[in-house]
Amino acid sequence: MRLIFKDFSIDLSRRTHIMGILNITPDSFSDGGTYYDAAMAVEHAISMVENGADIIDVGGESTRPGSDPVSLDEELRRVIPVIRSLAGELEVPISIDTYKSEVAREAIDAGASIVNDISGLRFDSEMANVVAEHQIPVVIMHIKGTPKNMQKDPIYGNLIDEIRVYLKESINIATEAGVHEDKIIVDPGIGFGKTYEDNLEIIKRLDELKDIGRPILIGPSRKAFIGRILGDLPFSERIEGTAAAIAVSIINGANIVRVHDVKEMSRVTRVADAIKSGIIV
Repeated sequence: MRLIFKDFSIDLSRRTHIMGILNITPDSFSDGGTYYDAAMAVEHAISMVENGADIIDVGGESTRPGSDPVSLDEELRRVIPVIRSLAGELEVPISIDTYKSEVAREAIDAGASIVNDISGLRFDSEMANVVAEHQIPVVIMHIKGTPKNMQKDPIYGNLIDEIRVYLKESINIATEAGVHEDKIIVDPGIGFGKTYEDNLEIIKRLDELKDIGRPILIGPSRKAFIGRILGDLPFSERIEGTAAAIAVSIINGANIVRVHDVKEMSRVTRVADAIKSGIIV
């Protein structure tokens, strides 16, 4: 459960780790446009680390339901200057949230040390080779369809079994390319080709994915299922619901939580970890 980076090492067995979301996009579902300016993005990342983020996840393309892809050049234009600036400022790993191998390659050269791929290495056949070449950790996520069509009536015969099979197949893609298995993190993909009921079931049964043998990342932060439970609340009013989802996910086996509200969720993780382990870390 220890992840080794080029310049960092984190022990996921001691406590839950926090991945802070840094969207450099005009159209992400929750905070699109908020940190589109590079200087503001860097400032926000620094603030997240000060408030408890263990990893900063930088993304330059919205993958909200119904979104269209952006060009390679545009994604690079958004993320590379920010990653380059952060690499000289932060003492925590930087993750690149992309499914494009060329974005991953240039982000790694600029200072990123994790790849977070929503497609589980499926959308770009070269992605596994890039990760293997650099031997850096990779987050492999489950998705049904693409961001453009993933919420158009997703149907599963057995939700957890199908997620497990997909993730194991993606792990095989990675290892066959030469990625060491101890570099792999799995993510069941809350909100990515899932119904309201599916999202609740994933969190409730998260511990069933532990048999994959890899650390689990989960990202329920501010998502639509939380708003629905709370009477269609807007993004800005989903913090308490996010806290509940994060706490239950930790009790059920999450090792990393991907969140917008780092300060608040850092406190949630500390309490959930203490309840789970009986130890204050």
